Amino acid sequence: MPSDVRTKNPLAAENAELRILLAQAGLDAARLLAEAGITAIENEAAQRLQRLLLEELHHRVKNTLATIMAITSQSLRDADSLATGSAAVEHRLFALGRAHDLLLRSQIAGASLIDIIHAAIEPFDSGVTSRFSVHGDPIAVGAEAVLSLSMSLNELCTNAVKHGALSNETGRIEIASAVAGSPPRLTLTWIESGGPVVTEPSRRSFGTRLIRRLAEELHGAVELRYEPGGLVYRLDIPQAALKGTAVGTGVA
Repeated sequence: MPSDVRTKNPLAAENAELRILLAQAGLDAARLLAEAGITAIENEAAQRLQRLLLEELHHRVKNTLATIMAITSQSLRDADSLATGSAAVEHRLFALGRAHDLLLRSQIAGASLIDIIHAAIEPFDSGVTSRFSVHGDPIAVGAEAVLSLSMSLNELCTNAVKHGALSNETGRIEIASAVAGSPPRLTLTWIESGGPVVTEPSRRSFGTRLIRRLAEELHGAVELRYEPGGLVYRLDIPQAALKGTAVGTGVA
């Protein structure tokens, strides 16, 4: 190799010598160098993916901490005593944990609505005979909507234990879901019966505000009716919101 080439471009000279050595050893230099290039590209892509995952994790942790702070402060603010406030915080954080467990079991891809419902009511349905009747269409729910639905159902269960159908031995709860319309919308209903006579509360509790806020996060609305026979809850949201699909903010 001419000395002037080696002097002017040492890297090019080293690469040329490497190719000669590989050829003398009977190896395919082009293939090896190509593989090295692919490996470098894949490594760079992996690093970019890692950065994106860390940013997403940071975002989700911040959101979760904000949720925990709101649950804790408002639960204690609305409580009659430290003991009842502590119990309310505990129940709500357990619900948040169960929702995350469900997401993990679903490989963070989402879950079916029926699975979400059963995961939420399981801690409140430990009797020999189930006091819940659950039926509805098979509906897939994306990861972003699992938490909102789980927390809403936990609030309904907690309220039923304190004031509604689960506060005595005879109450029952029917949960039904269906998708209809064009564009399709989900209707989820919760109907209590057999419990004590209920009346509309004089002030809106944090649980009620949370239920409405969670529905708004899904671009939907909630109807709460305090019938003499028991509470009736009706959630109406666009099915697109369950899948994480963008929907207009004007949806009722």
